Amino acid sequence: MKKQVLFLHGAGSGAFEADGLLAAALQNALGPAYEVHYPKLPEDGEAYDDWKTVIEPAVAALDDESMLVGHSVGASVLLKYLCEEQLDTSIRAVFLLATPYWGADEFWTWDDARLPEDFAAKLAHIPQIFLYHSRDDDVVPYAHLALYTAKLPQATIRTFDERGHQFGNDLAEVAEDIRSAEPISDG
Repeated sequence: MKKQVLFLHGAGSGAFEADGLLAAALQNALGPAYEVHYPKLPEDGEAYDDWKTVIEPAVAALDDESMLVGHSVGASVLLKYLCEEQLDTSIRAVFLLATPYWGADEFWTWDDARLPEDFAAKLAHIPQIFLYHSRDDDVVPYAHLALYTAKLPQATIRTFDERGHQFGNDLAEVAEDIRSAEPISDG
């Protein structure tokens, strides 16, 4: 049986298509032992609940110990979902790429996706969290990574130079982290 990965794309006009290149790169890097699921999420301007209506059945369809990957707004919405929902499926690890930190400044103010103050405690059930960001990201400021790092000290941090917001459409490092993620222990 193939190991399952759910990939949630960012927001905005053309995000599904642009991030489709990332999802395909991840599938290619992971190889045939993995299956990357890539649902189409709402466009900009939609409420969090509209995103949730797509994410909920996609997560419910996964096997236990699946991997969740989110890019940009998709990563922040994934975090919000994991903070608020009780999952019937165990998640092995979460991989967050170029994640906006809502409330970081006057531009990043989507209150629907803002995380609760105690979000780190609400994510404690996830055995492994990985954060990725490129220093030259021209969409989500690199400074957002430091905000997450301060709240999630247990997270593994991966930084890049000259990979941009789309990571040069190369997720080889993410694929390597997915392959090496430790299984959930039974005790």
